[in-house]
Amino acid sequence: MNKYTSEEKLHLLMLLAFFLVLLWSGINPRDLFTWFLEVLPAILGLIVVLATYKKFRLTTLLYVLIFGHALILIVGGHYTYAEMPLFNWLRDTFDLSRNYYDRLGHFVQGFVPALIAREILVRKAVLQRGKMLNFIIICICLAISASYELIEWAVAEATGTAAEAFLGTQGDVWDTQWDMFLALCGAGVALLSLSKIHDKFLQRLQQDNTISSTNSGENKEISC
Repeated sequence: MNKYTSEEKLHLLMLLAFFLVLLWSGINPRDLFTWFLEVLPAILGLIVVLATYKKFRLTTLLYVLIFGHALILIVGGHYTYAEMPLFNWLRDTFDLSRNYYDRLGHFVQGFVPALIAREILVRKAVLQRGKMLNFIIICICLAISASYELIEWAVAEATGTAAEAFLGTQGDVWDTQWDMFLALCGAGVALLSLSKIHDKFLQRLQQDNTISSTNSGENKEISC
């Protein structure tokens, strides 16, 4: 009998890939202090995912998105957000004003938390699906983005120029506002593009949980 389902195998594969990329990222990063600051949220996220995996398993869609977000953080930690080579190439090729990897990171900072918040609120029956649910999710994502900007400010105040690469403003005085705006855009795009797909994953997870509970009950009856 197969010990793991196909989805569980995918989860394990992503976990292995996470550690391999994290190991690569920690080898001669451009700035060690920036590396630590950038990868810390990914590591904390992994701890939460592992701690809740059996008690409150998320949909595979969410695990894939969380994994992608973690990769963006880890790669950004290795190069710093302002010096990611691929986006340097895009900047130079298309004569852009800056390296836009940081912008991608903040877009995803709204995109992924929007679906995490949606899954928790829907499964905990906090709110019905509809406009109010979407409004609360947007508010949560903006709160997360604003909190991250406050953390960046606090780190900059505490460490001075050592946090310059972590801030990644690249001379843009409106960088903080852009970061929050892109997180807002990411949350909106996630809700508009993936809500129906997310519902299908939620339905499948509910069915799997029902089957699992039924099998567990049958096994208890047999053992009695």
